[in-house]
Amino acid sequence: MNFDVVIIGAGIAGLTCGLTLQEKGVRCAIINNGQAALDFSSGSMDLLSRLPNGSTVDSFAQSYAALAQQSPNHPYVILGKDVVLDKIQQFETLAKSLNLSLVGSSDKNHKRVTALGGLRGTWLSPNSVPTVSLEGKFPHDNIVLLGIEGYHDFQPQLLADNLKQNPQFAHCEITTNFLHIPELDHLRQNSREFRSVNIAQVLEYKLSFNNLVDEIKQAVGNAKAAFLPACFGLDDQSFFESLKQATGIELYELPTLPPSLLGIRQHRQLRHRFEKLGGVMFNGDRALRSEFEGNKVARIFTQLHLENAVTAKYFVLASGGFFSNGLVSEFEEIYEPLFRSDIVKTERFNTTDRFSWISKRFADPQPYQSAGVVINAECQVQKDGNNVENLFAIGAVIGGYNGIELGCGSGVAVTTALKVADNIIAKESSN
Repeated sequence: MNFDVVIIGAGIAGLTCGLTLQEKGVRCAIINNGQAALDFSSGSMDLLSRLPNGSTVDSFAQSYAALAQQSPNHPYVILGKDVVLDKIQQFETLAKSLNLSLVGSSDKNHKRVTALGGLRGTWLSPNSVPTVSLEGKFPHDNIVLLGIEGYHDFQPQLLADNLKQNPQFAHCEITTNFLHIPELDHLRQNSREFRSVNIAQVLEYKLSFNNLVDEIKQAVGNAKAAFLPACFGLDDQSFFESLKQATGIELYELPTLPPSLLGIRQHRQLRHRFEKLGGVMFNGDRALRSEFEGNKVARIFTQLHLENAVTAKYFVLASGGFFSNGLVSEFEEIYEPLFRSDIVKTERFNTTDRFSWISKRFADPQPYQSAGVVINAECQVQKDGNNVENLFAIGAVIGGYNGIELGCGSGVAVTTALKVADNIIAKESSN
């Protein structure tokens, strides 16, 4: 099996890279071993929310110099400011073409409401999620927080108590209520089945739409806006938008405990576009072993293709971090298992010194979270001190930064994905 490009990993990085390549006629295969971190995400995409010294970031461009000084190994710094800004704008255009229904701009972060009633700075958010500008107030002054009876992954009273603490909502009258929705009774009998995905399937296909509309209107009363758990619409926002139109109420949805419907929608839309463009998915498969010829990856072998090698001109490592086994931790070593790529080392972190992996204070950012492979400005992977000619890395498998601490995981994923796609397209055009 031979392709122009083989991508290992089907998260936001792998799919963004793959569909961009397919659009230019580059034949891609993606090895997909199961659920990606995107399925568990909030649906919002972070570019850069904080600096390593803890300072809040309002504007990426204005904070770039400080980031470069404080975190010289960060992928943004390796790529360079102009490249990152270009790829950010490229992704914003791509998101519109994919109808991801995202709002926001790289010019300035905004704040999204979390399911616990906090406000988190971010770059892009689904337009169905309640957001406020950094200085502004929420546009509605009477809000009802609607839970679903028996659904414990969304707690309206906890949300209300915390939301009132934010000055952006200080002017609001906030009340709570619950929807019963009788069609969900069979799910309530088993709490393990009473999750957002299962609820969405029932609501979209097995209930009376008009009855749901009437119940929402009755529960909201005279309020002009309502927040609900993200359980309405599995494939996209169309079902949720239909509810907004039918009720005449400004409805907003909040991501719940994983799996997250908002992330699942984005994953499905990206994958659908990739496959529609002719991309090949190796679903339920895992890359196990690689072989090199000189300074190039020659072939890889997967769990379902142990005898028949998968070959390509280029290989893209988008396997993620520890969550998806893109990185592996054993007692004496942290390593990347497929290519045995070099791992970033810093003054605070050494892959073979277990005592450097964690901070003594539990609440501190943990050094192991910045583990990942070494890349250059072209996102080529380093192995044994040398850059591998046809091997690139994108997303969370790259080292030198802590995406959770800095709030930049999605931004790194899409900027490196688009950078690699452009590199490969340029190489193919010159051949």
